[in-house]
Amino acid sequence: MERREFFKNAGLVTAGIGLTGGYNLATSVRPTEEFDSTLAKNIIFMVSDGMSQGTLTMADTLKQKMYNKPSVWMELYRQQKVKRALMDMASASSLVTDSAAASSSWGGGHRIPNGAVNVGRGNVKHKPLWQKFMNAGKKAGIVTSVYATHATPAGFCVNSKSRNDQDGIAEKYLNLDLEAIMGGGQKYFDPELRDDQKNLYAGFQDKGYEVVKNKNKLKSYNRKKPLLGLFSEEALPYELDRLNNKELESKVPSLQEMTSTALEHLKGHQNGFVLQVEGGKVDWAAHANDASAMLYDQMAFDDAVESAIKFAEEDGETLVIVTTDHGNANPGIMYGENANENFDRLKSFKHTNEWILNSITQTDSIKKVQNIIQDANNYKISKGQAESILDYYKNLEKPEKGLYNYKKLPFKLLSEIQESYTSVGWMSGNHSSDYVELATYGPGSDLLKGFMKNTELHYMLLEACEVKP
Repeated sequence: MERREFFKNAGLVTAGIGLTGGYNLATSVRPTEEFDSTLAKNIIFMVSDGMSQGTLTMADTLKQKMYNKPSVWMELYRQQKVKRALMDMASASSLVTDSAAASSSWGGGHRIPNGAVNVGRGNVKHKPLWQKFMNAGKKAGIVTSVYATHATPAGFCVNSKSRNDQDGIAEKYLNLDLEAIMGGGQKYFDPELRDDQKNLYAGFQDKGYEVVKNKNKLKSYNRKKPLLGLFSEEALPYELDRLNNKELESKVPSLQEMTSTALEHLKGHQNGFVLQVEGGKVDWAAHANDASAMLYDQMAFDDAVESAIKFAEEDGETLVIVTTDHGNANPGIMYGENANENFDRLKSFKHTNEWILNSITQTDSIKKVQNIIQDANNYKISKGQAESILDYYKNLEKPEKGLYNYKKLPFKLLSEIQESYTSVGWMSGNHSSDYVELATYGPGSDLLKGFMKNTELHYMLLEACEVKP
């Protein structure tokens, strides 16, 4: 099959196709059944980490309210342009998986206990999927909005007894020869931030990588070299905060911009490529019960899906997987007289709960707390509500816990207050065992069954590209 020319009149590095408008891609692309071949040359594997069904629903609703257009993911369903399935994501140790075991089920083709990366009981190591494809001659890349060394991207690439050994995972990347690595997590590569003072930046440069640390450099990097792009010491900022902070927006690329750059970098290789893209902070926001952070990051992920689907439609030889690794917190719009009007408030939010809670100090007045929230969310909480938030900062005898809540901020308290203004409610602050959404587009989609065990996807992708296990 002849390869199609990709994006004849425009470059790939463009910002916010979905969030800033544009045509409705899902209605213009051909259905996946119309592809000429069942053999895929390339794979784009997209994961909205920790996305519950309510997250997908609310992001589609919010996008329609804000831009008069649906999410690409849901519109692909509505237009019946993709194949759709449910997937069981249980790990070897629990009905409720963590991201490491979930990614490893796809990456290594085996269910393993939570907490490890492609290492099963008895220290059995399972060869990661991207290594199998690289051995077959394909280029490989990873893109994420959290640490490049985090559980989901690592699961496609390496073996590690613990997902928490991110220093070690970074070193494994150095020896892996990935073609493109983008995300956050500079602290695992920078000698001034690593405990062992190893300079992994220098190591990657010695191996011929172009190392970039901001968006401007990403736009002009040397495309003849493999790419290491790390844009934050920690995870990347939430999309809502990035969009409303000129400094962040100028320095940190969106998930779509990183995805588009990776596709431009990888395309055209004679043996094809594999690329994993993760919207990792959807999960972090769900843990924090932070509705605006979660939904704007889900919409940012949807923008990246748009770039992937457009690439696949033009290319004709690319299989796109769109899924999530598990539910988280099972949020939704809750019944009530003012549910519509309350949910509409999210359209005017400027900052996340993380931004709000980091802006409040112990010495602030009740009025200042009210003003901080009004400036960020465009509604005014009561004096009693502001006082309860301020009391938390003055009395830290029982600090709020929670995954990714390193500063012990009162996310749950603020979320409970916020529910009366947005009508977004939560079941918990942790992962759930729900069967997850799975969609495929492009050649190889015919292999998808209506219900899949997570490990089956590993072998389906190998079969789609005719690569031996």
